Amino acid sequence: MLGREGLSLSKELKDIIVADLVLSFAFTMVLSGGVFGGVPSAAALLPLFVISLVAVTLSFVLHEMMHKFVAQHFGAIAAFRRSDNGLMITLFTSLFGFLVGIPGATVIYSNNFTRKEEGYVSLAGPLTNLVVFAAFLALGLFAARSIQFANGLFSVGSGGFVGDLIGTTMLISLILAFFNMLPIYPLDGSKVLRWSKPVYFAVLAVVLALLFLFFSTSDIVYSLAFMLIFAFAMSLLFRGGGLRL
Repeated sequence: MLGREGLSLSKELKDIIVADLVLSFAFTMVLSGGVFGGVPSAAALLPLFVISLVAVTLSFVLHEMMHKFVAQHFGAIAAFRRSDNGLMITLFTSLFGFLVGIPGATVIYSNNFTRKEEGYVSLAGPLTNLVVFAAFLALGLFAARSIQFANGLFSVGSGGFVGDLIGTTMLISLILAFFNMLPIYPLDGSKVLRWSKPVYFAVLAVVLALLFLFFSTSDIVYSLAFMLIFAFAMSLLFRGGGLRL
């Protein structure tokens, strides 16, 4: 069980802030090409960091918080906990232009979940990502002077900072939704699939359709292949209970 320290709101808030900032910086490094992409100036990094911070906060933090709130609704003890080792891995890999993002997870303790309740808790995170995607798609359609669909790539006609912010948030939201819906323990998809195959395949189909409709096919295929390999490696490392991503 989580002790008093584990239930501390101040500790949870600190863990969330640290994980959010580290993951945002890691995405900044990836977007800038890492150390092999040269050393960008502070003026070039700042807008990338702001974009990453908004995208990560809305995609990652809200994802984790929805796991927590739904779990608590069903009577579980839940709190976000950062992983210091995971944060170091996240930072190290980002320096080379790719990301193994494992900054932490919502830890949930309950012996009373039904299979349906566990499915709801697990599905809450990916569905939150889809809501964030839909909100920023609507924002993009409202803000853009023109919308272009070229080779499956969504671009906002106004371009610049606003376009990059919208597009990056949409992409990160879908990437997180897809990764977490993989049917590999301890990811959310394994619990959703165990609860309801129709729900699982419907949500996964929507996420994949949106990815290939709005973003570059070559980039998506590479990213999805990498996530499959990473998820399989995670399944070999995490065999205990109580973990939600």
